[in-house]
Amino acid sequence: MTDPVFDVHVGELHAVAHASDDAMTLTLVGTAAVTSQPVLNQLLGRLHSESQRANMREVVVDILKLEFMNSSCFKSFITWIVALRRLPEEQRYRIRFRAKLDEYWQERSLHAISYFGGDLISIEQG
Repeated sequence: MTDPVFDVHVGELHAVAHASDDAMTLTLVGTAAVTSQPVLNQLLGRLHSESQRANMREVVVDILKLEFMNSSCFKSFITWIVALRRLPEEQRYRIRFRAKLDEYWQERSLHAISYFGGDLISIEQG
């Protein structure tokens, strides 16, 4: 695997992103609490910029080892998705969430996120 685009610890959240030829993978581990939101906003903005710069076709968000994410942090994802949808169609990339859909909070939250993202969002059981 390549060197990380970023590797950040904030509170109980660990976020690391790696790039491949045509995709970026963001892995979140631990707990994303309200204290994580400002850093998460910055990371998602950086991920968005880097994905555009590198002409990525997909960003994979792996939350298999994420124990919990509060609503403030999920709002950060909604903001990212809205920014993505505002791009011209030829500049958009897809976002694929890899999750444990048997965990109620993940299934419910990702369902709401997919509503905002429409056909740009896919969700897979990890």
